Amino acid sequence: MDTRYSRQILFAPIGRSGQEKLGQSRVAIVGMGALGTVLSNHMVRAGVGFVRLIDRDFVEPSNLQRQMLYDESDAAEHLPKAIAAHAKLSKINSQVSIEPIVADLTAYNAEQYLTDVDLVLDATDNFQVRYLVNDVCVKHGIPWVYGGAVSATGTFTAIRPGTTPCLRCLFPEAPNPGEMATCDTAGVIGPIIHIVASYQATEAFKLLVGATDALNPNLEHFEIWNNRHQQIKVANGRRADCPACGHREFAFLQPDTQEGQAVSLCGRDTVQISPSAKVSLDLDALAERLAPLGQIERNKFLLRFRVEPYTLVVFPDGRVLVQGTDDSSLARTLHAKYIGA
Repeated sequence: MDTRYSRQILFAPIGRSGQEKLGQSRVAIVGMGALGTVLSNHMVRAGVGFVRLIDRDFVEPSNLQRQMLYDESDAAEHLPKAIAAHAKLSKINSQVSIEPIVADLTAYNAEQYLTDVDLVLDATDNFQVRYLVNDVCVKHGIPWVYGGAVSATGTFTAIRPGTTPCLRCLFPEAPNPGEMATCDTAGVIGPIIHIVASYQATEAFKLLVGATDALNPNLEHFEIWNNRHQQIKVANGRRADCPACGHREFAFLQPDTQEGQAVSLCGRDTVQISPSAKVSLDLDALAERLAPLGQIERNKFLLRFRVEPYTLVVFPDGRVLVQGTDDSSLARTLHAKYIGA
């Protein structure tokens, strides 16, 4: 075996057999922002055989403070995060198969992207997507590792469907908007990202090599600025009345019939508008139509249309990021005016 992994093989709980298991493993990472860049770095450097990178967004200057794979050239070129990460990670380990997916994870595609892997790693920034991940993983019996970070605070836990409580056992309902701190309201510092993602990655290695006895049975919560650490014992937290793992009702896998669903993005003065059905946009034709109305920037992954003081970022799958507002109604109006139905 390649001496590249020699120090990891010397670590007895992994060893040579564990390294072989890592090389045969398939992992999907949902979100290639702060947590995702650290998680993917760990997976690729450790020699996990296949790593799928799923992200809907592109690199911006404000990401560089904490999203460790990206640089100024990625932001200047407005590269999709999955594409920029793929370029960096491929240079780190050419032995790993890395698949970048530029897409929003939805009920339409979640099973396509998450059911042919051995493990899912959560690097998202909202509970709706986490509940979607939870539904897929519970339905198909795939372990996943939940993680979240904001300000100087972080949380993680490993979820094994059928063995541990699932996310909806622990959090039956998503927090209401405004109830929890977000990176919009509280900011975030880089070190908490590395701490949370490194704990997640360690739980991932345990799952992939079969060291389930070593898994952390708790929901871990820590705040690193004031040095507080809390362990919440959840091993016996499975609920018979849980909609997902109790009744096997997977509500988040039901396609949303609401047209043009609008979601405010964490850490951004931006609203994302997603189509209610699968579409494929001709960005060249759209650029030609919009050119007389404002400034156009184009690469092969997306189209940026600037009409002061707003920017509409359009993806081939029909998603539009309306930058410069967090008002969903205004975002819908701009979308209808310039992009259409």
